Amino acid sequence: MTGSSVRPPAYQLLADELRADITSGRLQPGERLPPEPELCVKTGVSRSTVREALRLLASQHLIVTTRGVTGGSFVAHPDAEQLADALTTGFTLLTNSAGVGLADLLELRRALEVPAAGLAALRRDDDQLAEIRGAFFDPAVDDLETMLAAHAAFHMAVAKATMNPLFELVVRPLYHATFGEDVTENLPAGYWRQIDADHRLILDCLLMRDAESATRAAAQHLDYITTVLH
Repeated sequence: MTGSSVRPPAYQLLADELRADITSGRLQPGERLPPEPELCVKTGVSRSTVREALRLLASQHLIVTTRGVTGGSFVAHPDAEQLADALTTGFTLLTNSAGVGLADLLELRRALEVPAAGLAALRRDDDQLAEIRGAFFDPAVDDLETMLAAHAAFHMAVAKATMNPLFELVVRPLYHATFGEDVTENLPAGYWRQIDADHRLILDCLLMRDAESATRAAAQHLDYITTVLH
């Protein structure tokens, strides 16, 4: 018997069916799933199978289960941070494989961050500008860990300022996937001063709502990083 002909366990099949109802929109965020006894009758499986399927969906952040008189299993509202965590796992697995490297990451950053800067210039509000400004660091005194965290926070804040949650969702894993210490070791003198200067220039463009200058500044920022890290 080949592996492809082995039938998945019953709880997996039920979870797949419910997941399809959720991802297709047949079950909407906040909507209550049928009670366990009803699912048992409807699907012809045992109560323990139903519970195992619900546990699997809960672990994937697709449903939330509550106790009490008004309790039950409800379709979860999409959470960008939780969804990004799942994407991060995939990114890290790929980047630790032989086929994906730093050049691929930088190419994806360019495809996302350059247009995102332009959109952020047109759409940002004052709170988002404050969040971006709060992600600055001081290259003269801050340690490497602080600067790496600030660099990630800056670009995630710019993505958020596009007002398109999909940008924020996809950009976030780029800064949580790991590429090994060789990427951050042996950086040239002045590297972090240039990163800081680039970030400040991008913010200036956002302040002026100058989308063309913002996209140009974001592209130049990535040109510099690519030149240094290649």
